[in-house]
Amino acid sequence: MTTNKPLMAKATAVWLVDNTTLTFKQIAEFCGMHELEVQGIADGDVAVGVKGFDPIVHNQLDQKEIDKGEKDPLYRLKLKFNAAAVGEDKRRGPRYTPLSKRQDRPNSILWLVKFHPELADAQIARLIGTTKPTIASIRDKTHWNIQNMTAVDPVALGLCRQSELDAEVQKAAKKHATDVMSDDERRKLVSTEQSLGMPTEPRLPSSIAGLEGFTLGTGKEETASPKDFSDADSFFNLPHADDDDEEEEDHRR
Repeated sequence: MTTNKPLMAKATAVWLVDNTTLTFKQIAEFCGMHELEVQGIADGDVAVGVKGFDPIVHNQLDQKEIDKGEKDPLYRLKLKFNAAAVGEDKRRGPRYTPLSKRQDRPNSILWLVKFHPELADAQIARLIGTTKPTIASIRDKTHWNIQNMTAVDPVALGLCRQSELDAEVQKAAKKHATDVMSDDERRKLVSTEQSLGMPTEPRLPSSIAGLEGFTLGTGKEETASPKDFSDADSFFNLPHADDDDEEEEDHRR
């Protein structure tokens, strides 16, 4: 397929199918379409009711190019430069999926949901051209045909390119990396200079400074323990009753 497509590529393909003997592959490469899609146009299954767009009249293709292509099936048609066609392939909108591949989209959605759960529904819709309700039903396993689905890589089916899938996966990864921490949590972060200047030990508030050693009492007063006279010296130094009587008699005299 060519990088630059003609204006109104599908209508141009309709005109080339109806007015030339070019092969489906030549028309598909020139219009940036799939060969089976061009075959569907010829069979009347695709682009029904689309009016052909003459590329010669609209200065997108020369008759000489068509003649060369009709003589040589391997010849690739060359698009005439048109400033209005620049950026046409970057047009935003749902991706067109060929009719022959639409039945494979649910299997591709299942593969993306299973192996790349970080992808948003909008990203999956851009990759393979589906709708968000379909994606949600497959995520929730409520799809009517979920039991018969088989996960298949959309790149292998030709529904998207590997570069497109990688770009969406990287975009989703960056988004999840930025969503890990909220704004309130970021505000609580301390810079390196502030963390180095912080004291290593916590300090008491100034209002209760000086009370570090204060402890509450148990409310019980200490009582003096009785003297112990169990040793020999204390036992023999006890006062005797006879000595007291003698002292009283001396006082009487």
